[in-house]
Amino acid sequence: MTAVRELRWRVEHVDTDAGGVVHFTRYASLLESALLENLDRLGVGVRELGAEGLELTVRDLRMRYAASARFLDRVRVAVRVQRVAGATCEVSGAVHRESDDGTPGELLASGTLVLCVVERATGRAAPLPSSLRRAMGDWKRETGTEEEL
Repeated sequence: MTAVRELRWRVEHVDTDAGGVVHFTRYASLLESALLENLDRLGVGVRELGAEGLELTVRDLRMRYAASARFLDRVRVAVRVQRVAGATCEVSGAVHRESDDGTPGELLASGTLVLCVVERATGRAAPLPSSLRRAMGDWKRETGTEEEL
């Protein structure tokens, strides 16, 4: 068991525009935060990568927006590993408004991140460390890729 879990978040004033609507860039940031929190939980987070002189960079980002979150809304962010390759991994995710009963409600946004491991000193692509590859592979097997988030 990998202990992957959803990120829960409450919309703060700083996340919104003058109308109280969450800025569109915040949803991509939430997907990345959910991913990084889970990698940290799995023991293969940015601290461990940094100790090896590596870091994760975003190579590609795609988002779809379905509805807007507003100030003080509670949201849930789920991410799932789609693909693990030589120096990259692809993660999809979805942001839902949390229902009054605490379950995921209305879909707000969904997207895909392709991340690349690079050498911190040179910025050149580097192979995913075996620990990261193994953890993401386990995560992918446990959560599957067929079910919509």
